[in-house]
Amino acid sequence: MDKHKDSPDGITRISVKGFKSLAREVSVTVAPLTILGGANSSGKSSILQPLLLLKQTLEANFDPGALLLSGPNVNFTSISQLLSRVGTERSDTLEVALSSGGNGIKSVFRRDPKGGLGVVSTQYEASGQKTVVVHPDMAAIDFNDLLSEGDKAAYEMLSGYLRDLWPGSIIEPVLSAERARCFLQPQLVLKRKQEDGGVEPSPAILPVSSNILTVDFVRLLKAIIHLPGLRGSPERTYPVTGVGSDFPGTFHAYTASVIALWQRTGDGQRLESVGKELESMGLSWHVRAQPVEDTQVEIKVSRLPHRSGSAEDDVSIADVGLGLSQVLPLIVALHVAAPGQLVYLEQPEIHLHPRAQSRFGKILVDAAKRGVRVVLETHSSLLLLAIQTAVAEKQIEPSDVCLHWFSRDADGITDVRSAALDENGAFGEWPEDFADTNLEAESRYLNAAEQIKPKVH
Repeated sequence: MDKHKDSPDGITRISVKGFKSLAREVSVTVAPLTILGGANSSGKSSILQPLLLLKQTLEANFDPGALLLSGPNVNFTSISQLLSRVGTERSDTLEVALSSGGNGIKSVFRRDPKGGLGVVSTQYEASGQKTVVVHPDMAAIDFNDLLSEGDKAAYEMLSGYLRDLWPGSIIEPVLSAERARCFLQPQLVLKRKQEDGGVEPSPAILPVSSNILTVDFVRLLKAIIHLPGLRGSPERTYPVTGVGSDFPGTFHAYTASVIALWQRTGDGQRLESVGKELESMGLSWHVRAQPVEDTQVEIKVSRLPHRSGSAEDDVSIADVGLGLSQVLPLIVALHVAAPGQLVYLEQPEIHLHPRAQSRFGKILVDAAKRGVRVVLETHSSLLLLAIQTAVAEKQIEPSDVCLHWFSRDADGITDVRSAALDENGAFGEWPEDFADTNLEAESRYLNAAEQIKPKVH
């Protein structure tokens, strides 16, 4: 089995507090294949939306402040729309925490009484090191807690150099918190103290090792591939986009250009894999990109769901069923993603026939086995059952799949129950309302049919 144990960890845990119905802290594990289940408005999307806020803030081509509320991934028009206001909970702060392997970062945002939302602290956890909390009121008392052993050695070396440069001078470390978009980073400035007690302009700034964690998590957040539930109607042509390892905004706009790149670079393996997966779902067996102008590209797909002896019968994706245009960006995203990269799929079952929903389960399993971290928000019991079957058939390890079931209490506050699969692909009692709803629907039908059955005398 392709386990990719040497692949990057990626994001392995998400914690959120104070966001919409997540009034109390909710923390979920991100497995290679993570399923978010629950009724409508139970809070499933609320666990990922704070990450999307961070992503669009980091990707903005200007400094939008601590958080960009209105962007391509998620859109709010006021701070009150995202802060918790459920039951008796009235939060003025939002906490977002991420883990990757043994490292973690958490930023706390607070509504400013004068308007806006600011980041008030960022916590850093590095494997094997002391937790560091960076805040605007940092002072010299935080000095020893802030620096790692490597930082202290670098500080001693640099301050010794400055004392040699200015004999008799007192070199004073000054701590400050510098905002880097949605995070506060520690900055250690070494200043030369004057005889009259004043301090000269900074002769040296010492990088602090915890800042490296900011860089790591910024990379992971910007690398998130997001496919929202509303993916738009199929178009005749799509704009040419740049294709790299990151995809700012939502992914569907990049689909045509990714396929075109695979064609130009001779990446037939991924093109063939996409075709085979579409064919397994009964949608198409061939897809290609055709440049129309320098700025436009058209997606062509086979009209027939399976290869035949006739010549290729390619048509515009706008001329086939809506299901194909909805699922193609998902499949392309799963193949373009690198090991460790998080792909967030909202409602992939939209416009798909039940057979196609079931077949899509194997596509998700195969992506997780390639090392992609797939987070799936779904209402499809068929999709869930296909993943359970893959576990039972030993196609994927039970530990590589995790279900988080979202529900709301009487006050409207979201509660999350998490479950791992056993070796038979069973979740135990989760998710009870999928099974109960199917059973109830079948029972009602059978009872109704029994009532109208002709009586035999």
